[in-house]
Amino acid sequence: MPHMVVEYSTNVEDEISTDILFPKLCDMGVETGVFARSGIRVRGEARPGYHISDGYPDNAFVHTILRVGHGREEARLKAAGDRIHAVICDHLAPLAETRVLNISMEIEDIHPVLTWKNNNTQDWLDRRAGADQAAE
Repeated sequence: MPHMVVEYSTNVEDEISTDILFPKLCDMGVETGVFARSGIRVRGEARPGYHISDGYPDNAFVHTILRVGHGREEARLKAAGDRIHAVICDHLAPLAETRVLNISMEIEDIHPVLTWKNNNTQDWLDRRAGADQAAE
């Protein structure tokens, strides 16, 4: 996995283009070699309640939380996090030129015992790949 949860102030909800950002995050997660495509989940959460700095109404934030399975080496996670954070910053750079924008990210380790999963994503990815090959 990770679960990538992108939280953002509602005053930039229409400007951050999650339909473009989320696939970029998924792709970079795979490119790092740390995460399998079948485990990545990206979702957004607009936050209507916030106060940033001096409270000016245009102040905005985008905060990403990567929740990852336990046991990954810290150096590999750091390198992956650097690349994923760069994708976010690059994507949001035009917006940051127009307003106060706080961009942050953190990686959380999911407890190795106190987590439950039931997931058939890889099975379906394999089926779709087989159907695509058969269609060619």
